[in-house]
Amino acid sequence: MKPLETSFERIETKYMVSKTDLHDLIEDLKDYLIEDDYPTSTISNIYFDTEDFQLIQDSLQDQHKKEKIRMRTYLAQPSADSPVFLEIKSKDDAGVGHKHRVLAQSNTITQLITKGWGGGLINDSFLVAEVQKIRQRYSEALTPRIYISYDRFSLKEKKKIPGFPYQKIRVTLDQNLIYRDENVSLFADKEGLPLLEDELVIMEIKAPGDKPQWLQDILDKYGLVEQKFSKYSCAYHKSQGLAYAPQAIEESVGNTYVQPI
Repeated sequence: MKPLETSFERIETKYMVSKTDLHDLIEDLKDYLIEDDYPTSTISNIYFDTEDFQLIQDSLQDQHKKEKIRMRTYLAQPSADSPVFLEIKSKDDAGVGHKHRVLAQSNTITQLITKGWGGGLINDSFLVAEVQKIRQRYSEALTPRIYISYDRFSLKEKKKIPGFPYQKIRVTLDQNLIYRDENVSLFADKEGLPLLEDELVIMEIKAPGDKPQWLQDILDKYGLVEQKFSKYSCAYHKSQGLAYAPQAIEESVGNTYVQPI
């Protein structure tokens, strides 16, 4: 069995794709990519925050490395005893995303984040310490605030493409996105409000550095421009009755390069 990756460093860029272009886009991508080991999944997330959403507000103001703390499952119908992921995501000044995760029981993760105990049952001292740092930063208790779910299709780069070096590129396509700020549980139904217009799909490119030319050529073919978009930020704004929309980014992250892990 392939060992579980627990730490990631990569540049993540997002694009809004029309469902009318989705089939042709995937066919073009498959000249260079293949389906992931588990290509289709239903991803459900619980984002933890203070009652008045201080974490996401700090992130929007570029405070504390744009940190997010969440619990995630890739199971379509998880149960209370299903192992789930505790994940902490952040972004540094160079625009490189960092993600650390560990697999544990959902009640253990919830107790650690909301009450500060249970870390002894989680086999990752770094993540436990990071959770405690976030808890100490805010005077208010952290609690489950937003549920977000979507269907994902995942592709990864072929390891041998004549004339192209292997760069560990991954592409994910997310659709049927919903959110809710009530009954915030992984084990309730999949009901919620739409996060985006139904005809839109979020494509995300995860790469250790600049995109290869073949990938840029495909983006140009479909007129795809990098967008500033966060699922959690979008759900937060919508839950508070605030306007939110993807914003085009004219320039990507320079020549930053991250060594693949």
